[in-house]
Amino acid sequence: MISAKPFAAVAVLVALAQTAILGSMIEGRASILRSGTEVLLKTAPVDPRDLLRGDYVILSYDISNIPNSVIKGTRPVAGNSLPLNVRIAPGADGFWTVAEASFDALPAKAGSVILTSLPVEIYDWQWTEDGSFLVSYGIESYYVPEGEGRPIEDGRNEGRVSVAVRVSDEGTAQIRALMLDGQPLYEEPLY
Repeated sequence: MISAKPFAAVAVLVALAQTAILGSMIEGRASILRSGTEVLLKTAPVDPRDLLRGDYVILSYDISNIPNSVIKGTRPVAGNSLPLNVRIAPGADGFWTVAEASFDALPAKAGSVILTSLPVEIYDWQWTEDGSFLVSYGIESYYVPEGEGRPIEDGRNEGRVSVAVRVSDEGTAQIRALMLDGQPLYEEPLY
């Protein structure tokens, strides 16, 4: 007969490992919300036929469309999928806008923040004179209580919704607050 003690010990170790992994994921997000640099982003309208899927609002940002005229540094080969480093700086209206971008690392510069996009597919046609790159930062959806998405989407399409985002030193973004007419509707707790 096989003893149950080794199986119990393995089960406890597996449970501890899973708890540690979940805890590190939660703490990583909370760390950005606690100590990241805060930026204010203006949302852009989204096609009204694709507004609400389930209980979250789809968000798009003015800083998501990067004209290739602001991209500096090495031009990647078509067919690659790479993150784009995007330097944003505060505009006169308080909303942060794109100052420059690069597929290479960008040096820190006072008064600006560097966001790192999710990997972008590179195509030759994007490098035309009026070409651009559409990038995502991982902050393109926001979960809301059931049934509360439609008024937010209407406000977003009217240009009245903004998002306060915290950005880590590594360029990772987390939504801190969703705002309507400059007033917080939803604020993210640290935990």
